[in-house]
Amino acid sequence: MIDIKVPTVGESITEVTLIKWLKPNGSYVQRDEVIAELESEKATFELNAEQAGVLQTRANEGDTLKIGDVVAAIDETAAPAAGATENKAAAAPAAAPAPAAAAAPAEEAPKAVGKGKIDIKVPVVGESITEVTLLKWTKNEGDLVQRDEVICELESEKATFELNAEEAGKLFILHKEGDVVKIGDTIARIDTDIPVPVAKAAAAAAPVAAGSTAKPAAANAPVTAVPNDVKATPVAAAILADKKVDPKSVTPSGSNGKILKNDVLDALNNPGRKPGIALFGREERREKMSNLRKTVSRRLVEAKNTTAMLTTFNEVDMGPIMAIRAKYKDKFKEGHGVNLGFMSFFTKAVCYALQDWPAVNAYIDGDSIIYHDYCDISIAVSAPKGLVVPVIRNAESLSMAEIEKKVVELATKARDNKLTMEEMQGGTFTITNGGVFGSLMSTPIINIPQSAILGMHKIQERPMAVNGQVVIKQMMYLALSYDHRIIDGRESVSFLVRVKELLENPELLLFGKDPVKTLLEL
Repeated sequence: MIDIKVPTVGESITEVTLIKWLKPNGSYVQRDEVIAELESEKATFELNAEQAGVLQTRANEGDTLKIGDVVAAIDETAAPAAGATENKAAAAPAAAPAPAAAAAPAEEAPKAVGKGKIDIKVPVVGESITEVTLLKWTKNEGDLVQRDEVICELESEKATFELNAEEAGKLFILHKEGDVVKIGDTIARIDTDIPVPVAKAAAAAAPVAAGSTAKPAAANAPVTAVPNDVKATPVAAAILADKKVDPKSVTPSGSNGKILKNDVLDALNNPGRKPGIALFGREERREKMSNLRKTVSRRLVEAKNTTAMLTTFNEVDMGPIMAIRAKYKDKFKEGHGVNLGFMSFFTKAVCYALQDWPAVNAYIDGDSIIYHDYCDISIAVSAPKGLVVPVIRNAESLSMAEIEKKVVELATKARDNKLTMEEMQGGTFTITNGGVFGSLMSTPIINIPQSAILGMHKIQERPMAVNGQVVIKQMMYLALSYDHRIIDGRESVSFLVRVKELLENPELLLFGKDPVKTLLEL
């Protein structure tokens, strides 16, 4: 019996919520198959089966679980019932020959075409963006593609996005991966006069008839060369078996010691390296910077060179907020369907403080100062492609539940590289949380043209003097970096003190009403 535990998802995250089971109790699951969805205060993620076997659920949907809690168990010694899983049924040969018509139900009549060759052009992705980089083709030259099927990925200086086929037909590629292309350039053509079967892919999934000499697809064939006690993704396991790599020679980088594809490739490229021991050499490699990385670099240097940046610090006792979250998180989740995290408290506190000190919410435009009567709060997020800063619009008018939902939505889109240009443009003030990575203190850089940024950090127990006695408290350092050209020292310090007061007295954020009733109303 193997226990499936809640994995670590961030240093400051101590609990998650079980959103739903994707596999029912007692069902037979394959290794690495997704069995459940979990939600932290920042994002939703999937939980995979660590071995094949019969699933035994140990928690209910909606339960709040701590990191390391056992959420399920898998009996890897149990055999699947006949027809228990789709994967098993698909892998097994048919008992008797099937009629030819049934073996390939996907071969429907070709789709009506006749528009000739159409150009696929780089779309407009933002008013200030003139060029993008072709990251990769998801379809090959000469492939038959369906309408709206993704054919490639493009990257602008701010985001990664997909390009879809405008019509069904045969694909002709005009640019190679890595090319920089301008907005409006033609990067591919589709010949719509070439018929495309409507459900071509389904025929490949048809089971092999009994007695047939055809071999099943390699992707469906079990990788018997990899021991069952080795944790590896399906792709990594396939490479291990194909290249006959000893799993003991691979250093796993996945959660719970799982071997990923890149781990196997790294072992193949560095034969003889012992797992866990860094191997230093004299090699060098050159990698082209992505447009996103170049833009981040340029803007950070520009912020340092064009602003009179200064940072002021304070510290906040997070005990009251942590107590409220612990006491009312279940009622909040029940009433709103989202966790009560830290970000809603910080966003609310910042919005109130910005109303008291409007210069912190303003920016310089030439010889003028532009003030805002609203709070568009940018949230710095570390995405796979680099740092992105999506915006919560009119945060001052949102309830705490609405803020939490928006944070989860934007963080999930950032993780999946699905943020739109509109979601990252604008913003009057930025909040960044280095605490999720373990940072105790830092000096964040202003997100220009904004004039200030608030840095959150790790919550850590520290001895504090209270009324002449030493008391252990849950403390967090706060850092406010600001442009001294527009924000004076009195304003910056007063702003940060106001944020501290609101966070240490979170009932002020609840308008002095009954906390439970207010949390459900906000």
